[in-house]
Amino acid sequence: MRRLIALFSCTLFCVAGYSQASVIYQRGLAAEENLKAISNLGPYSPGGIGFDNRYEGVVGTTRLLDTLLPSFLLIRGQDYYIQLQADIDLVNNALIYIHPKTGKLLTVPANVISELIIQKDGKELLFRTTTGKAFDKEIKEPRFYQVLKAGPYQFIKIPIKTFVQADYKGAYTSDRRYDEYRTKFKYFLIGPDSIFSQIQLTRKSILKLYPDKKRILDQTADEESFPNKEEMVMAFLEEF
Repeated sequence: MRRLIALFSCTLFCVAGYSQASVIYQRGLAAEENLKAISNLGPYSPGGIGFDNRYEGVVGTTRLLDTLLPSFLLIRGQDYYIQLQADIDLVNNALIYIHPKTGKLLTVPANVISELIIQKDGKELLFRTTTGKAFDKEIKEPRFYQVLKAGPYQFIKIPIKTFVQADYKGAYTSDRRYDEYRTKFKYFLIGPDSIFSQIQLTRKSILKLYPDKKRILDQTADEESFPNKEEMVMAFLEEF
C-alpha cells in the first residue's frame, strides 16, 4: 500500500511539472512577434547582434604588373640569363615565376637577383635591385627599381605597394568598404657623388641636384609641353 501511494505521488509531481513547463512555452511569442521584439531591443539590451556584410574584399594585388610576362633573369654571380614567365611581388620583394613543368608559382628573393628584363607591350622593362647601391635615404631591405635612363645620369624609379584598410565603420568615415593595394613610385637621379637622390619630376628638383646645368635646362622645352613627366626628365637628361 505504501509503495502504491509513493508511486502515485511521484506521478502526480511529474505531471504537475510538465504542465507548468507547457504553460511557460505556451506563453512564448509567435515567430512574427519574436522579430518585432528583437527589432525593438535598445542598443544596450542583451539580444540579437546583426552581421555587418558591407565589406567588399581586397582590391588590387601585391604584384607590379598583375600578370606573368616573358622575362629574362640574371642571378648574381652568373653570366647567363634564365628565360621564364614572371612578375614582381612588391610587398615581399621577390620575383614570382611559374615553373615550366609543374605549373607551380615559385619565388626568388630580390637580394640574389642582379637584373631582370620583362617584355611588355613590345618594350623591354629593365629592373635591378637596390642591393649594394647608395641612396640619400637608407633603404632597409632590397627592393626592385626600374631603370628609366642608363648612363652617367642614371634615372630610376622604385615601385612601392601600400595597403589601405577599409574605412566604413564609425560615425566619420570615408565609406570605403574594401581593402586596397595601391601602387606608387619614388623617383631617383644619381648625383655627382654617385649617390641616388630622390627627386620630384620637375625642372627645379633636377637643378637642385645639378645646379651647373641651369643654362642647358633653360634652353630646353618648357615643362608644360610634356604630358608625361617621366619623359620630360629623360629629355632634360639627354641634353646633359
